[in-house]
Amino acid sequence: VTGLSSRHVSEHFQRSNETIVGYFKKILIALLLPPFYTSQVQLPMASTPLAAVINSSPHFRFFHNCIGAVDGTHIHAFVRQENHPSMRNHK
Repeated sequence: VTGLSSRHVSEHFQRSNETIVGYFKKILIALLLPPFYTSQVQLPMASTPLAAVINSSPHFRFFHNCIGAVDGTHIHAFVRQENHPSMRNHK
């Protein structure tokens, strides 16, 4: 079901879209809570070398000194509830 819409998943499992989305949210929250997240997610150290595939990319030179997903840095952030609609479908 990876990459499919919730509608496709609900049709496949013969459940309502509301049920599928509800359980998806429950699983997502469970994966982000401290018991699981802190034991399974290891953030890279600043001294960790970049992967060879990133260093060998011709596009990397444009992002060399950037901090973000390109160099493996993860930034834990939340958007306020009132800003959710304007942030929908943004990475």
